[in-house]
Amino acid sequence: MLAVLIGAGQLLSEKGTPRHRILGRVWVGLMVYVAGSSFFISELKMWGALSPIYLLSAWTLILLVIAVYDGKWSNARQHRLWMLSLYAFSPMVTGVFTLWPGRLLHQIILPRSSTLGLLVSANSSAV
Repeated sequence: MLAVLIGAGQLLSEKGTPRHRILGRVWVGLMVYVAGSSFFISELKMWGALSPIYLLSAWTLILLVIAVYDGKWSNARQHRLWMLSLYAFSPMVTGVFTLWPGRLLHQIILPRSSTLGLLVSANSSAV
């Protein structure tokens, strides 16, 4: 949740300032922590021992490296595009996996409807 708040602040604040760089490092650190910790989630296995969450996490980590590299070497346009896509799509996809049928939160929030869970998840994470 902190990453969502810091990310919103980053998108609305002036770019290139020391504050932007410090909060950017904090945001990247939080994203690395969340993506890295997701490799320990083992309840949603679709391909043997692998989960689609692992693909999302690996993709997030790769994009973070690319975005930080672009920001460091003054490719501001690409940096902005990567960071916007990470901020916009990671919460949406994560929301879908969080309320996926068979997961604990799905059972708690939507115990009788699997299709509705995916629709609610997509809508709530887009907000």
